Amino acid sequence: MDRRLFLRNSGFGLATFGFMAAAPEFLHQFAMAQTKGGYGKKKVLVTIFQRGAVDGLNMVVPFGDSEYYDLRRTIAIPKPGQTDGAVDLDGHFGLHPAMKSLEPFWRSKQLAVIHASGSPDNTRSHFDAQDYMESGTPGVKGTRDGWLNRTMQAAQSKNRSPFQAVAMTQALPRALYGKAPSVAMTNLSDFTIKAGLYTSDLKGGFEGIYEQNIKDTLGETGKETFEAVNYLKQANPAQYKPDNGAVYPQSQLGRSLMQIAQLIKAGVGLEVAFAEAGGWDTHVNQGGARGQLSNLLRDFAASIAAFGTDLGKRMDDVVLLTMSEFGRTARENGSRGTDHGHGNAMLIVGNSVKGGKVYGDWKGLKNDQLNEGRDVAVTTDFRDVFAEAAYKHLGGRDLRSIFPGYPAEVSKFKGFLG
Repeated sequence: MDRRLFLRNSGFGLATFGFMAAAPEFLHQFAMAQTKGGYGKKKVLVTIFQRGAVDGLNMVVPFGDSEYYDLRRTIAIPKPGQTDGAVDLDGHFGLHPAMKSLEPFWRSKQLAVIHASGSPDNTRSHFDAQDYMESGTPGVKGTRDGWLNRTMQAAQSKNRSPFQAVAMTQALPRALYGKAPSVAMTNLSDFTIKAGLYTSDLKGGFEGIYEQNIKDTLGETGKETFEAVNYLKQANPAQYKPDNGAVYPQSQLGRSLMQIAQLIKAGVGLEVAFAEAGGWDTHVNQGGARGQLSNLLRDFAASIAAFGTDLGKRMDDVVLLTMSEFGRTARENGSRGTDHGHGNAMLIVGNSVKGGKVYGDWKGLKNDQLNEGRDVAVTTDFRDVFAEAAYKHLGGRDLRSIFPGYPAEVSKFKGFLG
């Protein structure tokens, strides 16, 4: 069975290995690493994709621009100090009030924002824009692999784990397609249960092979398979208790980030994690300080805050990066919502982040400052943000191979990482 095809389609588990020989190959490296003392401390990049195009202007509010209030008569977020006002960041930008749980991370300089960021491609298609962002090749269709997978290939980290990259999703996301090991799962508890059931079946298969007098290493590999599954169960998914008083929301994103935290603590060799949250396509009745978008942002921020609190000092080695395919129109539409736009805001969280700052070249919201007279102009290519995380955090030095056709260079870094 083609290894990449298997990994791409294993949406989850070891129980879905279609061929008996695939499981030993996958888990053999893992088990051997454990017998040699584990994978050691790893740098981890956690990415969250806000699918559907979040409204960056109400997520990170430019309350210092009077045009903002002219363009958004019913959905604008009040200024700081007013009822339901924005959480003041720097006197010009503020967080949506539903994101107040992230304020402590801003004050401690663990949170940074990159505004007016996005793709140089002007597509307003969700499908195309998401594909371009995950492949890291805007405007180019047909790229086979994803930017996160190419980063892992370029980083050439030692002692790689089959769990080097994990997506908490039904199927492997586009960003993780490629040669480096990647798996998708939706529930860590189901994973350990299914893995245990699978290895029981596999044991019977090994015994049958021995009965046919085929003498090879499968017997030892079967033992290692059991050891690997047992080691992974150290994450104790069913009875996990977050540290430092962290409380995760009972939502898809909250559960995903909690399980990523479990994998980090379990020391299974995780280096890249992927999670996602949907529902951001707010064309109708978006709401302002309260309502549809507010509810989504509250969960989004609370999930990230719980993750950072839970990991505590471990956030020295973790960087969390958020992204969305494009932003939304600067002016609200006739349905009290917003339509597909261009520039957006990205968040970066971690102890190594030079936070407490909004990065990027903010042009403003006057008509002649907007893209096509309607959207926030993109002044920071998302590949420069990805490249800084790949280069500084994961050690992916060959940026031209990670972002083919684009001159991603250190000189373009915003400096949000130390």
